[in-house]
Amino acid sequence: MSFDVARIRQDFPVLAECINNKPLVYLDSANSSQKPHHVISAMSQFMEHAYGPTNRSAYQLAAHATDLYEGARAKVAKFINAKSPSEVVFTKNATESLNLIVRSWATANMSAGDVVVLTHMEHHANIVPWHMLAAEKGIVLRWVPLTADGLLDLSQLDQLLTGAKAFSFTAMSNVLGTINPVKELIDAAHRHGAIAIVDGCQSVPHMPTDVQALGADFLAFSSHKMVGPTGIGMLWGREELLDAMPPFLGGGNMIADVKLDGFTCAELPAKFEAGTQPIIEAVGLAAAVDYLTGIGMNAVRQHEMDITRYALDTLTHRFGDDIVIHGSRNVEVRGATISFAYRDVHPHDVSQVLDQHNVCVRAGHHCAKPLMKLLGSNATVRASFYLYNTNSEVDALCDALSEAGDFFTL
Repeated sequence: MSFDVARIRQDFPVLAECINNKPLVYLDSANSSQKPHHVISAMSQFMEHAYGPTNRSAYQLAAHATDLYEGARAKVAKFINAKSPSEVVFTKNATESLNLIVRSWATANMSAGDVVVLTHMEHHANIVPWHMLAAEKGIVLRWVPLTADGLLDLSQLDQLLTGAKAFSFTAMSNVLGTINPVKELIDAAHRHGAIAIVDGCQSVPHMPTDVQALGADFLAFSSHKMVGPTGIGMLWGREELLDAMPPFLGGGNMIADVKLDGFTCAELPAKFEAGTQPIIEAVGLAAAVDYLTGIGMNAVRQHEMDITRYALDTLTHRFGDDIVIHGSRNVEVRGATISFAYRDVHPHDVSQVLDQHNVCVRAGHHCAKPLMKLLGSNATVRASFYLYNTNSEVDALCDALSEAGDFFTL
């Protein structure tokens, strides 16, 4: 079946909205994606007809809710080709997933002087927890630099990884759109005896992911960027690593036994899922996985390559030297995220004018301040595309951007 973006758009009710008689042009999916009827209906139907608590009660309603919750885990595991659903831990979001790795695995396995390697394109969620651990334990951070066109500079990678215990990196930059050579980076980490931690927030929603083929140790990603609800994230980890790690939070559900003098942990993955879990959100996540699986991740990736190529060409043709687009122009190594500077107009001002035309973009530092400093800017305008965006929306972006240019030259 061919990729039919017009049909796909009909699945997303918000895309039919008009504000002030102008159609909505949503170009902020790198931030958070829109939701299809399939996800909205699944959550609504569960709340209306089948809601129950998981794991704690024996009555039929609760048992059914538990089946749905664990079914969502199984679907996620299949989506990323995990060996077992028990390797998938549900969290609040990907930020919590990355913090879980630092607070559990790294705290238990690292001490003063131990090295973690990061890259200059990381999101704050993959920087700040490591800074916190460095302040507490005296670990050392090393950084992989970037090339002029926004790719990782791997010329000194072996030196950077020498003696390292962990290499934590994004699979795709949320600013530059750069798609990193994940398998190559993982293999390099393992050659040096380091574990490989992958931030998959920007990659898992947009292309096929196979954790077994990649050979990763951990992968963090989130539901809300892959047409699912907010409030639930995922941490995949190799079972032997997760099994050896101490619990992240204490409370109900994560225990096998509690006594006055101590406790024993539950089996995976419950060990890391203390308290009442995001049951409704898991139902929505399962529906999101079903939706993306039905379309096919290879088809999603191909559509995004096509629209990214069109966007890069159109923006360059229409605005020439007035626009600076960050990152590689090669769509084979970049996702559908385009950050740019327009003339000398502040990105927030550009975004405000675009909003008057119902063109939704992100303006700011994108939770990547170290990268912003390297780009010589405090902020950029970011337009990010997904499976429901069209070339005509690229044209709408360009038309609105032209209006912004006219406005600020008055």
